[in-house]
Amino acid sequence: MPVAAEPESQTRFALGIEYDGRHFCGWQTQPSGCALQNHLERALAGVHGAPVNTVTAGRTDAGVHAVAQVVHFDAVNFRPEHAWVFGTNHRLPSGMSVLWAKVMPADFHARFGAVERTYRYVLLNQPVRPALLAGRAGWIHGNLDADLMIEAAHWLIGEHDFSAFRAAECQARTPVRDIRAVNIWRQGACVQFEFRANAFLHHQVRNMVGALVWVGLRRRPPDWIGEVLQGRDRTRAAATFAADGLYLADVRYDDRFGVPARPDQGPLALFPAAP
Repeated sequence: MPVAAEPESQTRFALGIEYDGRHFCGWQTQPSGCALQNHLERALAGVHGAPVNTVTAGRTDAGVHAVAQVVHFDAVNFRPEHAWVFGTNHRLPSGMSVLWAKVMPADFHARFGAVERTYRYVLLNQPVRPALLAGRAGWIHGNLDADLMIEAAHWLIGEHDFSAFRAAECQARTPVRDIRAVNIWRQGACVQFEFRANAFLHHQVRNMVGALVWVGLRRRPPDWIGEVLQGRDRTRAAATFAADGLYLADVRYDDRFGVPARPDQGPLALFPAAP
C-alpha cells in the first residue's frame, strides 16, 4: 500500500493592519475583488508563493477605517516577519498598510481569541462641512450637548440585549453584548465617542452614535436610550450614522500572545485625546 504523505508543516502568523476604508468596499471578500480581504490575500500570496486565507478580528463595513485591525493566517512557506510587512506593503494599494507581523502559536485566533475590541467615532460638530477631513470624520451642523450624551451613554454600559442597535442583516447568533466602557469628550469642534466591549453587532456602534446624537441635539432625553435598549425594537431608534468617522481603534488578546498594543502615535493622534 502507498504510504500517505505527511501534512506540510504550517506556521501561524498574525498581522497588525491600518487602512482608510474610503478606498474599499468593506473588509469581507467580494466577487469583484474590491474588499480589503481580497487585496490583502493577493498581496500575501505574492510574498508566500501560494494562496493565503486570512481571518480577521473585525469585519468592518465599507467606509470604516482601522488603526489596529488584527488578522491571522497559516503559511506553508515560511517567511521572516519583516518580509510579511515590507513585501506585503509593496503589493498593497495605497490606503492600506501592514504595521507588524508576528509568529503565533497554533491556538491563536484573530477573531475568536479577541477578548476586547474598541471602536472610536470622530465627529466634527461645526456649521460647515469638512473638506480636508471629508470621509475621515463624521459631520453634523446642529450644536451637540456633550453632557447630555455622556448622561445617556450610561444606559449602554453593561451586558444587554442590543437588538435595538443591531442591523437587520446582522448574522450574530445572539444580540447580547457586554459594553465595558463608553467615553465621550469634546474639544473645540471635535466630539469623540469611544466604545469598549467584548464584541459588537453589525452596525451597533454607528446605531449607538446615531441615538446619542439625537440626545445631544435635544431631540430625545437621555433616558430615551434606556427605553430603546429595553424595547429591543430597531425601528424605535435613530437612523444608522455615517461610516465616515468610525475607526477600529484597538483589539486585545490574552497577554501570552504578546500582540503589540495599538500605536499611540497612529492616525487617531491627529484628533484630540480624551482629557
